[in-house]
Amino acid sequence: MMSRFRVFLIGLIATTAFVDGGAQTVPAPGAANGNAAKPLQTGVREDDKYLIGYRDKLSVQVFRHGDLSQTVTVNPNGTINLFRLPEPIKAVCKTERELANEIAAAYRKDYLKNPEVNVVAVEQMSQSFAVMGAVEKPGNYFINRKVRLLELLAFAGGPTKDAGSGVVVVRSGTNSSCNQTAVTADQPVGLFDYRIRELHEGKADLIMQPGDIVSILPADIIYVYGNVNKQGQVVMKQQMTLTQAIVSAEGFKPATKKDNVRLFRQKPGSTERTETLYDLNAIAKGIVPDPVLLPNDIVAVSEDKTKAVFSGIARSFLQGVGGIWYRF
Repeated sequence: MMSRFRVFLIGLIATTAFVDGGAQTVPAPGAANGNAAKPLQTGVREDDKYLIGYRDKLSVQVFRHGDLSQTVTVNPNGTINLFRLPEPIKAVCKTERELANEIAAAYRKDYLKNPEVNVVAVEQMSQSFAVMGAVEKPGNYFINRKVRLLELLAFAGGPTKDAGSGVVVVRSGTNSSCNQTAVTADQPVGLFDYRIRELHEGKADLIMQPGDIVSILPADIIYVYGNVNKQGQVVMKQQMTLTQAIVSAEGFKPATKKDNVRLFRQKPGSTERTETLYDLNAIAKGIVPDPVLLPNDIVAVSEDKTKAVFSGIARSFLQGVGGIWYRF
């Protein structure tokens, strides 16, 4: 199931989500007043040139040969097909000038004497960010510059009145950014969680990466997995202890090792989690206090492997994507 979730993450890079009837493409700062600033790209050379990505639409102009000029969309495999060229040309992770030079060299080889080629990325659609959950405008946003978490939430209209206090960012890497390694099924899913109040107060923030999925939960939740009768999310409408979370998961299955319950708690602004082992028998006898849980805590009962726990969390996000699902 983890591999299916990663396929979904990769598929989000190629989506066009519709919110209020239109794809959400965010302009560069200053565009509203007619003085558009140069976008800051996620994948850049040292000279800060835009690197072409998947699903970008390119205008290819061959001077003095209008029959060869055309507008093409980058294929899912990162190539483009051009008139009179027998082989596709790789376009992704190249600047417009670099690609123009390669196209000119291809035409020069068998077709034209001194071709002059210009390439312009007329639609930069390769860098997408999904926002879901309790926000005013959930969807997939295409932004061709650096963007922070709070700014992305602002593009999505901010939290609804029913939103909980937590923001979760799911990150597994993406093949749409040229300075990152492509997604593979055995890579761990990165989970960041923040409090909305911390973002507003400037105490925490995150620079987003293409392919990130942001979710504002409709209520604070914790996760309970393993040898319980009802695995998954537990809504936390008020303060909840470890024992109460187990009860909310409808109790243990037979042969549960009650002395081996693990609590994973994420460090603020990091994918790292602390792990604490609890003995529920000792808690029941009052020998040790029943710990109070925090939003997004993960309770793993019995011998569940850590990888299986995080796979379960990934499935819960997959089940909630709703209208932003797009089959690649």
